[in-house]
Amino acid sequence: MNWGNKLLFTFIVFAAGMFYLVYRSMHTTYELVEKDYYKTELRYQQVIDGTNHANELSTAVTLDQKSGMINLVLPAEMKNKNISGNIWFYCAYDEKRDKKYKLQLNADAMQSFEPAAIMPGNYTVKITWNNEDKTYFAEKKLTVL
Repeated sequence: MNWGNKLLFTFIVFAAGMFYLVYRSMHTTYELVEKDYYKTELRYQQVIDGTNHANELSTAVTLDQKSGMINLVLPAEMKNKNISGNIWFYCAYDEKRDKKYKLQLNADAMQSFEPAAIMPGNYTVKITWNNEDKTYFAEKKLTVL
């Protein structure tokens, strides 16, 4: 094989590699965290304030997976209060696994979830709740088995 053929072979391999990379990049999906990402970013000060309010409470929000249930427990100050809010099980690598629930606490400020309703994986659980015109926010990591 002379040098001309080697040079031609090199250019062909380079062109094929470039076409392959262009093809792969055109068929890759890019997902944002949320559809209205920019609106959410503008309201981020509310998340900061809610986190500060939650940090002022006597204990932190707990989230654990025991005896076949996922249990969310708010601090003791939230017992027997009129609380409304949301829970978002956010899966960073797959939007289809995300789950959103309304906060429905019992008298002990606790809510349980069936793990069967949530696909196995790693989640960031974002809890937002309101009590007496004060907004609280907490974020916990959870691995559903």
